[in-house]
Amino acid sequence: MGSILAHIRNLFSPFPKVKPIEGLAGLEKADVLFHNLIAEKRVPGLAVVILDKGNMVLRKGYGFADLENRKTIDPMKTIFRIASISKCITGLALGKMMEDGILDLDESIYTYVPYFPKKKYDFTLRQLAGHTAGIRGYRGKEYALNQDYSIKDGIGIFKNDPLFFEPGTGYLYNSFDFALLSLAMQEATGTPFQDYVKENILIPLGLKNTLSPDELENGSSPEVFKTQYYTKRSLCFTEAVQVNNTYKLAGGGYLSTCEDVAKLGQAILEGKLLKEATYGQLLTSQVIEDKPTYYGLGFQVSQDSKGRRFVGHVGNSVGAYTNLFVYPEQEKVFTVLINCTDPKVQPVLDEAIDAILCL
Repeated sequence: MGSILAHIRNLFSPFPKVKPIEGLAGLEKADVLFHNLIAEKRVPGLAVVILDKGNMVLRKGYGFADLENRKTIDPMKTIFRIASISKCITGLALGKMMEDGILDLDESIYTYVPYFPKKKYDFTLRQLAGHTAGIRGYRGKEYALNQDYSIKDGIGIFKNDPLFFEPGTGYLYNSFDFALLSLAMQEATGTPFQDYVKENILIPLGLKNTLSPDELENGSSPEVFKTQYYTKRSLCFTEAVQVNNTYKLAGGGYLSTCEDVAKLGQAILEGKLLKEATYGQLLTSQVIEDKPTYYGLGFQVSQDSKGRRFVGHVGNSVGAYTNLFVYPEQEKVFTVLINCTDPKVQPVLDEAIDAILCL
């Protein structure tokens, strides 16, 4: 019954009309592509911020943060789950700890988390950060757990499982790597992970609306508001299942506004906060058997659909799909936050990116 009612509400909701795209180029084309994602009901809402050499090219909300109450998206005020863009924040924190001599990336995990069950092979913090440690990925619906686990509790999900491969011989992208990595970082500093990140990364970069789930729950700035989270069905959008991402904050738990994520991207582009050599380590692809993994330490180091080099992250989690693409050569930052689980719209986002970069 709930699904039927949601469909009826969707049918009569004030979605805009589809606009023609023929003959359009550049910013105008990108704007219509984003608009049509809403008009065609492919996503409930999205926020976009695009920067060119630090200047605002586009900052706009499309669609709805709350379908039932017709609350619209504001790129400066709407709080989204940013999914795996969280790993970029963790990467910066890891770099800061490395610079300050708090930890050694090439040290064994057991130096910092001696109580982690012994495996057949040892592995390092660098291998965790680059997804080459052999830790397994999600099974079944583990991605949607709604348990109030601390970071330390959370490793219990996978800690007794064997490694998938000998560390350093393979690549397996997953968020459990970052749950364990954040525990090591927490043990190394003697400070809760989220507190260290807030004091050493978020506050210095001016990311005042980038929050952990706990911070959002316990009250954030009255100027911002949380989007509802949706899942796309064949006929409508329904509210996504409840999840608790606290234990995997480092890998996919942060929430933020699109404007804050764009600030993060610009800080990475300008090399703020960390030394050039540190960024060199974070933004250099790991190599397995002479082949790049296209992943650094907390950052995708890859190419877009047209072969242009970018660093950043694509994210997908319950009620969220996100892009942070930082283009060093073009000096552009492209940020999109969507309030829907994997809506299968990356080709449209790629087309919009191409339109902007061809300006």
